[in-house]
Amino acid sequence: MEDKQPKVNSEEVIRAVSRELIEFLLRHPDTKKIKLTAIKCKIGKKHGFINVIKDSVVRSYATPEEQEKLELILRRRLTRTLSGVTIVAVMTAPAPAGSKSCPGNCLFCPGESSQPDVKVAQSYTGREPAAMRSAMYHYDPYEQTLHRLEDLAAIGHHPDKIELIIMGGTFLYFPRTYQEDFVKGCYDAIINFREPNYNDGKRTTSLQVAIEKLETAKTRLIGLTFETRPDYCFEEHVDRMLELGATRVEIGIQSTREDLLSFSRRNHTVADNKRAIQVAKDAGLKVNAHIMPNLPLSSPETDIEVFRELFRDPEFRPDMMKLYPCLVVKGTDLYNMYLSGEYEPYSQEKVIQVLMQIKTELPPYVRIQRIQRDIPVDLIKAGVKNSNLRQIIQTRLLAEGKHCNCIRCREEGFYAQKRSQTREHVDLSGVKFEDFTYAASGGEEHFLSFEDHDRRMLIGYLRLRFLSPKAHRPEVCDQRVAIVREIRVVGEIVGHDSIPRQGQIQHRGYGKELMQNAEEIARQHGCTKLLVIAGIGARPYFYNLGYSFDGVYVAKKI
Repeated sequence: MEDKQPKVNSEEVIRAVSRELIEFLLRHPDTKKIKLTAIKCKIGKKHGFINVIKDSVVRSYATPEEQEKLELILRRRLTRTLSGVTIVAVMTAPAPAGSKSCPGNCLFCPGESSQPDVKVAQSYTGREPAAMRSAMYHYDPYEQTLHRLEDLAAIGHHPDKIELIIMGGTFLYFPRTYQEDFVKGCYDAIINFREPNYNDGKRTTSLQVAIEKLETAKTRLIGLTFETRPDYCFEEHVDRMLELGATRVEIGIQSTREDLLSFSRRNHTVADNKRAIQVAKDAGLKVNAHIMPNLPLSSPETDIEVFRELFRDPEFRPDMMKLYPCLVVKGTDLYNMYLSGEYEPYSQEKVIQVLMQIKTELPPYVRIQRIQRDIPVDLIKAGVKNSNLRQIIQTRLLAEGKHCNCIRCREEGFYAQKRSQTREHVDLSGVKFEDFTYAASGGEEHFLSFEDHDRRMLIGYLRLRFLSPKAHRPEVCDQRVAIVREIRVVGEIVGHDSIPRQGQIQHRGYGKELMQNAEEIARQHGCTKLLVIAGIGARPYFYNLGYSFDGVYVAKKI
């Protein structure tokens, strides 16, 4: 019996469908993405096309001029790059048998101990998208990074400026050789991506060589983030992160209450939380605090008070937050407490009410990076199961005439998106400079920004810090030194060597003006030198502004 060969589309049919679709979209640029599949099916059926044509195939038949116009129409998951960068997340390997990738033993934490049959780093289930990608590539940092960049390019994003996030366990708890090898593998992939021979998998000879090459790579690494615990974010740990190229640290603070931390077996104290934040800030790192409402022994009222303490007490005041309501995952000790009736999570409505209250009280210098863990619903035995919790909260706030004051909700791209505007229609004529000053971790912070007149839309911002007396780095021990911990112009990514199109706000001088204002404020405070903690690929930008390499920073005499 003759085997049936699968039907394939001919080159002629593929071209015909692609060209007709391109011409249709150029005539109708406001086509909604939700209708795009139906349009593809209709055009495909007309030409006898099998299945639904992929966007990446359609793009290959467009001229360079057409591709630029099609970019926003065909690009999937626009929010991935609306903040001015592309996020690339990779995950470390599970710890070898008999060992752990984290020193903690938390009640609620999934991972190696709770799921012994699943190869995954501590605090993850193995079913998160990043975890599944890491397993697919056998936890190889090079392969994970390279294929993630390819995936993003395939759905229409241009990974020109990227932030790398290394997830899984407590990275600073891993052996130093593993830390260095993992980071170097990621760096090699970024260097090779967009090179003609990147499939050769050529590697650099050392981490230092990789760092040197990254400065001028076609894909620019503008930030590196590590996940860690407060007790692994002290001086020696922060120094190690800086050696590896870090610009931001995510710290599992979880709560400001000693009793909640102790009962959850966090094995660190509130004092550890405060010390970790201070050490990181004084070294120039941005601080992203992981906070967990609905912990055992807590209540909605306590959770709201915990968040108020985070910003009322100057020893906390993180730059960013991830809000992860406590979830019950099978195999954890918390799951056993739930089965025995010792723990009962809030209803979804109570969680929503708590988070809505929090979002309306946030100061303008904070960015909520994420709400809700990315855990598949079938693994959540109790707790909020909606992965779109952030969107639910945002919709409720708008319906009640309220708004969130966090950076993300005010960023130009998200601001326009919430109001169903295209970026071409956003009015930038009323943008003005602001300086929000506050005490934090023994020092003084200036949140410099360009915003509209009512401070509802944010164009760009900079974090300038005057250090605490406890600052430990040799580059910053002189009190006549200030440090820029972050500078960001938001909105759609414009390539580092590209000219902005209409509606794009990067590369229009906002960043340079923010730096000039930071230098002037530093001079007024009696400083003679300004440091910047710059992502490796962002260093050339600062070299052009008169800065030079200084330890792990770039610096300029002012």
